[in-house]
Amino acid sequence: MSKFRDIKTLQKFASTHASIHNYFNFDHHLNSREAFKQKRSSALTGWCQLAT
Repeated sequence: MSKFRDIKTLQKFASTHASIHNYFNFDHHLNSREAFKQKRSSALTGWCQLAT
C-alpha cells in the first residue's frame, strides 16, 4: 500500500487485479500439467476476446 499515494487508486487496482486474478487462477495442485495448460489457453483466449 505504501506505493499508492491515493486510496482510490489502490481500490481501483485491487478490484481490477482481483477480477483478473480470479479469471486466471487455477488450482495447480489439483490438476495435471496438461489440464492446466488447456484451461490457461482457453482463459487467455477468452480474455483476449473480452479485451478487444
